[in-house]
Amino acid sequence: MAHAQPVPRDEGVSRRMRSQREFDTGIEVELRKMLWRRGLRYRVHAQIIPGTRRKVDLVFPGAKVAVFIDGCFWHGCPRHYTAPANNNDFWLKKVRANRTRDIDSFRRLRAAEWRVIRVWGHQDLANAAEKIEAIVRTRRSSRSGQ
Repeated sequence: MAHAQPVPRDEGVSRRMRSQREFDTGIEVELRKMLWRRGLRYRVHAQIIPGTRRKVDLVFPGAKVAVFIDGCFWHGCPRHYTAPANNNDFWLKKVRANRTRDIDSFRRLRAAEWRVIRVWGHQDLANAAEKIEAIVRTRRSSRSGQ
């Protein structure tokens, strides 16, 4: 859902927002390195959500594990999201649309028997990597026995 772009009040903020990476963010790259060092192989930014063109940040196809790595601002983290003072209506709609899309993606993947993991930008990446590894290895071994 596209929203009309608001007029920025501050060129510095506008420049900072334009420079935000959509993918291959610092936390994405760091988490991928941690998982690679653990011997896990994955697909990056794969389209696996039935009925959509949406992409998943990390995909472990054999284990059917999908990992989303979300920034607290863009995805409305319940612990850290704070609405900006400027253009509040625009950002509220934007983040609400992102959250609605995230919920729909989760439901579609779960219906297709995928395990969905969400890693927030504020989380400890070493702990996230450990959790992802455990889930992937468990699902791989249980799926190979089918």
